[in-house]
Amino acid sequence: MALARSGLRADPLQDKSPGFAELFGALPVAVLVIDPDGRIAHANPACELMLNHSESAMAGQPYDTVFLPPPDYADRRDGHGFSAFDIEIEAVRGSRIRVDLVESEIADRPGWRILTLHHAPQARRVTDRTAGSRAAVGAAAMLAHEIKNPLSGIRGAAQLLASSGEDSELTGLITTEVDRIVALIDRMEDFTDTRPLKLEPTNVYPLLDHARKVALAGFARGMVIEELFDPSLPAVMVDPHAFQQVLVNLLKNAAEALAGLAQPRITLATAYRHGMSVSAGPGRPRQPLPIEILVIDNGPGAPEDIAEHLFEPFVSGKPEGKGLGLPLVEKLVRDQGGIIQYAREFDREREPVTVFRILMPRAA
Repeated sequence: MALARSGLRADPLQDKSPGFAELFGALPVAVLVIDPDGRIAHANPACELMLNHSESAMAGQPYDTVFLPPPDYADRRDGHGFSAFDIEIEAVRGSRIRVDLVESEIADRPGWRILTLHHAPQARRVTDRTAGSRAAVGAAAMLAHEIKNPLSGIRGAAQLLASSGEDSELTGLITTEVDRIVALIDRMEDFTDTRPLKLEPTNVYPLLDHARKVALAGFARGMVIEELFDPSLPAVMVDPHAFQQVLVNLLKNAAEALAGLAQPRITLATAYRHGMSVSAGPGRPRQPLPIEILVIDNGPGAPEDIAEHLFEPFVSGKPEGKGLGLPLVEKLVRDQGGIIQYAREFDREREPVTVFRILMPRAA
C-alpha cells in the first residue's frame, strides 16, 4: 500500500488488528493529507476514485493542480480549519463535482491538514424541499380560508340547537370536533405566515434556557435534558420569538420520540464552526453559517422510508402526527437565514442518536 511505502508505520500488532495504513485505505470517504507547503502527501482509494487520480501521481503535487477548491478556501483562517457545503470543485482529470468539503488541522503537527470530500446530495434536497414548501404554503392558505367559513357556520348552528333544548351531548360533540378542526387549521395558518421576521443580534443562551424550562415543566417532565454548550458562542442573528418557537417545537418532537423509553435523554448543544458556509442551492452564493445548535435525543429516529422527507408538509412517522411541526420549524429557520438538517449519528458512548442540527448566521 502506498501509505505504508511512504514511511508511515503500521500498527505493530497488525497480525491481530488492522494497522493505520489499512484503516486509511479502507475509509469510504475521500481523504487527502496535505503538508505545510500545500502539497498532497497521501490520498486514500476513495479519493483516487473521486478525483480520477492515483495517489502516486498526486503525491508531492500542490493540491490546486489536482482539484480546484472554492475561491475562499485560500482565505481560510489558519488553525481553525475550513468547512463548505454543497460547493462545486473541478477535478483536473475529471468533471465538476458537488461536494461537502471539510478541512481540519492535525494536532501537534503544525501546518499539516486532513481534507475530506463527501458527495453532497443533501443541499439539493434542501432546494427541492424549499420549492415544495412554497407550493404547500399556497395550498394550505387556500384550504384554511375556504374551510374556516363553513366551520364557523356549523359551530353556530350547534350552539343554536343546544340553546333550543336539543340533545346537548350531540351538539357538544359537534362543537368539540369543530374546535379540533379549527385548531388544526390554525397550525396550517402558522405555516402560511409569510410576514418578514424581525432579525436582531441575540444571545441564544437565554432562549435555550427558557425552552428547556418549558419542556421540563410540561411535555418533557421526568426526562433528562443535558447541556453541552460552547461558552464563547457569539450573538446570533435571529428573531427571538420565532427562534424560541423552533427550539420548543424541536424539544417537543424529541420528547414525543422518547415516549416509553426506559432512560430517555435529550441533549442541547452549541458550537462555533469556523469556515462553515452553505449554498442555498446550485448556482447560488454560499453564506457563512458558523453558529451550530443541536437538539439530540436517544430515541429510535424516523422510519427510513420518510427520513428524507421529514421537513415536507403532511409527512409524519407518528400515529397521531399531522406532519406540520417540522415543516414549520424548517420554514422559521429558513426565514431567519439558516438551515436545519436531520441525521442519525453516534454519541460519545457510540450509542445511536437522532440529531437535528441548526446552522445560523452570526450577528455582525
